Amino acid sequence: MYMDIQMSYIVAPCLGGVIGYITNDIAIRMLFHPHKAKYIMGWHVPFTPGIIPKEKGRIAEAIGGVISENLMNKEVLEKYLLSEDMIGKLRDAVKDFIDTQKRNGETVREFLRHYLSEEEIAAISNSINESITKQTYSKLSDSSVGDKVAHIAIDHLANKFSIDGAQELLSGISGALGGIKGMAAGLFGGSIVAKFLGLLREPAEHFLAKHINDMLKNNGAEIVSNMIDGEVDSFLATPVCELLKGHDEQLNQAVNATESIYRTVISEHLPRILESIDISKIVRERINEMDVKETEKLIFQVMDKELKAIVWLGALLGLIMGSLNTLIQVLQ
Repeated sequence: MYMDIQMSYIVAPCLGGVIGYITNDIAIRMLFHPHKAKYIMGWHVPFTPGIIPKEKGRIAEAIGGVISENLMNKEVLEKYLLSEDMIGKLRDAVKDFIDTQKRNGETVREFLRHYLSEEEIAAISNSINESITKQTYSKLSDSSVGDKVAHIAIDHLANKFSIDGAQELLSGISGALGGIKGMAAGLFGGSIVAKFLGLLREPAEHFLAKHINDMLKNNGAEIVSNMIDGEVDSFLATPVCELLKGHDEQLNQAVNATESIYRTVISEHLPRILESIDISKIVRERINEMDVKETEKLIFQVMDKELKAIVWLGALLGLIMGSLNTLIQVLQ
């Protein structure tokens, strides 16, 4: 009899512990199982499907809202993305990239092949050629170009054929003609020649401007095309390191410019970026797309220790409740 009483003191707490362990384990498993609703002769079995499969849509909606509003909102992301640590990493990355390119013996074409196909490079090259040709020809075909060139040319000639210039010209002519030097100098003084050339300036300028404009209008595209033909190909064939030589100051400015652009994008455009991405929708759709088995596996991977702790906590609580029950019986 005494032994039976002693055994009851042990069995009751142990039984409570086992019951607590099993019930908590079943409760955790019922979060996911069964995956689908069960029916017996048309009667829906309670607690099927499991809580998570049954409430998957609502859970996805709630998780998406929490992540977008509290974990991935503008304030949180801006604080992280504009932190000194992040800015430092950005500057270091840009500096490392520039230092690498300073030693890069690849041609510009070879460098671009890391990011673009050969067809895309050719398309960009042709586009640049066409754009430069079109813009340059558009400027040259303007009638004011011929007028300006003619004005500058005649201006230059007028300066050359000032009084002193005219006298120099006469001296050259008289030297070539020998004996008539004195006669030429007497009849056509420098001032007379300069005045004569001044009278010719306006018609000469008009004549020259007309022919320059006609030439540019009829042959401008060909002239421009010949001028820039092969320039882009020459650029693409240049080693990257050669392009960067002697531009240390500009490269340092590029680091600062990159940081400035980055800060502007984060500060001014982050709300629109977040709005266009719609983090809440992405999270919600991803959770809904996940299979229940996949979701269960993921949760157990993340919270395996915590879920096991809950099961053992149930065992501990069952053990305590069994012990208290035994203690109450003894005190009675």
